[in-house]
Amino acid sequence: MMPQGVLPFKYERENQGSGMTGLGGLPAYLDLAHVMGLTRSIDKHVRVRAEGQGWTDSEVVISLILLNLAGGECVEDLNRLEGDEGFCRILEKVGKHGLKRKERREMDRRWRKERSRGVPSPSAVFRYLRGFCDERQDGLREVGKAFIPLANEPLRGFVEVMKVFLSFMQRHRRQEVATLDMDATLVETGKSDALFCYEGYRAYQPLNTWWAEQEVVVHTEFRDGNVPAGYEQLRVLKEPLSILPEGVKKVRVRSESVHDK
Repeated sequence: MMPQGVLPFKYERENQGSGMTGLGGLPAYLDLAHVMGLTRSIDKHVRVRAEGQGWTDSEVVISLILLNLAGGECVEDLNRLEGDEGFCRILEKVGKHGLKRKERREMDRRWRKERSRGVPSPSAVFRYLRGFCDERQDGLREVGKAFIPLANEPLRGFVEVMKVFLSFMQRHRRQEVATLDMDATLVETGKSDALFCYEGYRAYQPLNTWWAEQEVVVHTEFRDGNVPAGYEQLRVLKEPLSILPEGVKKVRVRSESVHDK
């Protein structure tokens, strides 16, 4: 109990969970992901955890999406989602919704011990994210030299997931014009292995492609801070062009430079 203040009430800590949640807006996004078929698409195409035990690809990826929507700033903030008892109950029910008895048994067999968390632990997510890295390519980075590692198979799987996402949007809000706005964004970081950007601080500089009419990012390429915004921009442009949904008849590009450097 907190000490009495100026106002005529006291704060008391409730040690027993009530089952309520302070994240009541997130289930709407879970419902949307189900309707769009994102869960099935992630499990089909990403496949970091296809033959593994424990968390599935979709459970990890959806958890990170929800963390972002809830305002999380780092992987460790997953423990804040886990601390919401009511929200974890919702996740448990959603995870098995619509599954047949055989599918439920297969899901339970993924766990050597009884599942005890609603979302993956930070350590489990860090192990999962390493599945998208190629340490051999990481060693090719040089200070002062632009370098972009080749995407491995799991990372390329998100291209197929994005196709599902864009097709869903196009079915419900058809657009015949795609104005693609390409721009790089500096993201300052305190990580010691990050490279310095042109403004003189350690950063990353992802190159994003925005579809103006649909108001959605259709493609992003994560880059080191020392990679110029125009570096291999033509190659990057070809990738979002290849995943635009049916019905797009005209494409316009807004960019300071669309050519290889």
